[in-house]
Order: sequence, then C-alpha cells, then structure tokens
Amino acid sequence: MRLAIKFVSKSNFLFTHYSLPTIPSSRPRFPRSLASISNNFTFSGKKKSSLWVQRVSYKTETQLSDLMESGKEIQELNRNLYPAVEPYSTGFLKVSDIHTIYWEQSGNPNGHPVVFLHGGPGGGTSPSNRTFFDPEFYRIILFDQRGAGKSTPHACLEENTTWDLIDDIEKLREHLEISEWQVFGGSWGSTLALAYSQSHPDKVTGLVLRGIFLLRKKEIDWFYEGGAAAIYPDAWEPFRDLIPENERESFVTAYHKRLNSNDLETQCAAARAWTKWEMMTAHLLPNDDNIKRGDDDNFSLAFARIENHYFVNKGFLPSDSFLLDNIDKIRHINTTIVQGRYDVCCPMMSAWDLHKAFPEADFKVVSDAGHSANEPGIAAELVAANEKLKNLLKN
Repeated sequence: MRLAIKFVSKSNFLFTHYSLPTIPSSRPRFPRSLASISNNFTFSGKKKSSLWVQRVSYKTETQLSDLMESGKEIQELNRNLYPAVEPYSTGFLKVSDIHTIYWEQSGNPNGHPVVFLHGGPGGGTSPSNRTFFDPEFYRIILFDQRGAGKSTPHACLEENTTWDLIDDIEKLREHLEISEWQVFGGSWGSTLALAYSQSHPDKVTGLVLRGIFLLRKKEIDWFYEGGAAAIYPDAWEPFRDLIPENERESFVTAYHKRLNSNDLETQCAAARAWTKWEMMTAHLLPNDDNIKRGDDDNFSLAFARIENHYFVNKGFLPSDSFLLDNIDKIRHINTTIVQGRYDVCCPMMSAWDLHKAFPEADFKVVSDAGHSANEPGIAAELVAANEKLKNLLKN
C-alpha cells in the first residue's frame, strides 16, 4: 500500500502531489518540523486528507528531496539565503606564465570546502555568491576564472580553454591544501562543474548544478542565432542590428570578428551589445540592475570576449555530447540539478537531457523562474541543495 499526501497551495503554499510508501504503523507519523498539518489526511485509502506545508511564495514542480521513506522524520531544509560574510583570506595564484587568478575564502576555516564556479565564461564572482552557503558549516572558496573579475590579464583569451580552467581548479585545490570539496556551478559554471568532476571524480564530495548548459551547437544556435529572439524580439534587435545583413549567417562568428578587433571602441561596442542581450533575458521579469551591467565596459569586455571565444571553439570539448557521454564517471556523486522552467538563456531541454542521462541526481524545476541564480525560487532551491549535502556530511 502507498500513502497519498497532497500539498495544497494557497498563496504561500506549494501545489504538488506525492505518493509515498505506506508507513508501517497503525498510526500515521508525520514530522514535527512541518509548519502545520490539518486534522484530515488520506491514509491507506481511508479518510480524505490534506497535508499543509508552509513555503515561500515560489513553486517547485519536483518531489522534495527531504521526503524520507518508512516513517522516518522529514527534515525541513532551510531555503533562505545566508547573511553576507566577508572573506577571511584572499590571494592571487599564478597558474601559467600568462595568467594569475584571484581567489578568496569565507565562512568556517575548518568547515567543509565548497568551490563556487561562476558563469559566463567571463562573468567573475561577486560577494552575493557567498550567501548560498551556511558560513558556520562551509569553507567557501570563490575564484575568478582566467581573464575574468580580478584575475589578470583582463579579458585575455590566450591559454584560456576549458582544460586550462580545470587545471586551475586543481592547482587552487592543492594550493589551499584541500583533499576534496563540494562543487557548485550555474550556467557556464554547470558546464565547468561537469567537466571538472568528470576529470577528477575522486576530488568531488557533491555537486549542485543550476541553469544547465552543455555547450552543444543547438544551445548556442538557440540563444545566439535567433531562437530566443522569438521570445525577446525587443532585446534581440539591438544585438542583431550591430551586425550588417551580409554577415548575419552566423552572429557568433560576426561578433568574434568585432570582439577581437584592433580597435578598442569596436570591441567595446560589440561587448556591450553582446552582454546586454544576455542580461535582458536572464530573469523571468526584467531586472534593471542586471541589465545595467552591460554598460560597464570593464565587465562586458571580459564577459563577451571570453564567452564568444569559448563558443566559437565549441567549448574546447571533443564532441557535442561529451558531457552527457561521460556521466558514468560521476554517477556515484550526490548531485542536485536546479532549473528555471522559463530559462531562455539555457533552456530546459539541456537540464532535461542531463536528468534523463543522470536520473540518480535530484532534479528541481522552479515553475516561476528564468535563468538567474538570484531569482527567489532558484536561490531557495540552491540553498536547500547545499543544506541537503550539509546534512549528509554531518550525519
């Protein structure tokens, strides 16, 4: 027999339905941590019931990962961002004759290490990235990838490949004297997290992936060759109009030419257009602060040049399906995939393909979110994923 539990949504409640194993007891046993439970419940086909669970005002379509079998208590996971913390140590690590990367550590110096892999590539890190993690439990490591953020030289494309970045992650791990760590990455960070963990599965204690990007041709074509323009035609036109009609057969190629021009203003104009296109489509609802980042030439030049460099070179991956083909190498790693249902930058087809290839991973679809990690529902699920891994490590 199975116990049917229905979560009923009213404003701050979550619509969903679960079917759980019947609890082997004459009396149903529910967790003390749930916000409130109605007097009625359906158990073994008898009395009709509703189980009410208070939630924040976003909707998640998938089963809660903290539902436990056989009558064990359900532990309610924190889904709130943690307060801002400052780094307790920072530094620069020379990783090649050309490149030096910025790194920082915050949280608990004796805590479980977690490394944050930022997006783009070329996006760099920001202080808000620290707030996804419990600073009392985690030793939080952020670093700016080659050419991004505070790393030098700025916006440099030389010796800048996926495999260089994987080597950098290993050099940083060894420099900080860390034997193994949790890996967290969104968007391009999810690409890099998959590639790194597949290269060094013995160094990864858990994975949290958001806004899945597998760097396949169909994903690049969707966003940069006109697919996403069907949803954002107003944002697409400035991106499109920078390129003459006779060069529009490939916008990625046309932008590559301008982003690598000998004229700095030509580079900057292309970088602003490239960056604004992504910033205008990254949230389900427009975010003015995010869009304004496209006006910052320092940020947009690194963001656009490095992104375009990787996309022109197909991510430096040996095949279009490389990351999916190597899932067996990480199948044993506790993993959570978080995806916004209306993500235009990295549409859900990629998260779905990863879910099908990697069904062992928890798969969370946030119904009312786009791409950004800062959207409330996505942020909540990312925090919860870290909390789940924290509890597994503590127990």
